[in-house]
Amino acid sequence: MPAELESGTKERGYIVDWVSQEEVLAHKSVGGFLTHCGWNSTLESIVSGLPMICWPNLGDQQIVSRTVCQKWKIGLQLNVNCNRSNIESMIRTLMGPKKEEIQSSMDAISKLARDSVAKGGSSHNNLEQLIEYIRNLRHHN
Repeated sequence: MPAELESGTKERGYIVDWVSQEEVLAHKSVGGFLTHCGWNSTLESIVSGLPMICWPNLGDQQIVSRTVCQKWKIGLQLNVNCNRSNIESMIRTLMGPKKEEIQSSMDAISKLARDSVAKGGSSHNNLEQLIEYIRNLRHHN
């Protein structure tokens, strides 16, 4: 790591080798998530209830970003060719004028996601059914 990066962030940040993204997203001081919109990161953000600033790059990230921003309305879309000023503007928008609208949508979708993986939820039940199906296959062979 360049020494100037380390010294330039020493007073306002903390550099570590690795940290759990889920733990960072769940921290009360985090108010949003700048993401490339990979599906796992998107789900982690939803479960944490964090609005997203979407900066997709490859593959399905464009589709996920459109879904997050246009259909679910839980994020804001960055242009591919953005700069520091664009990112700052999006953060200010996410934390300011659009905050209540986006957070309201996020709260509803986050609850659906958490409910689906809880005991008795659709995702939990589907996984239980798959496990039972595999167990039955083993007993029939």
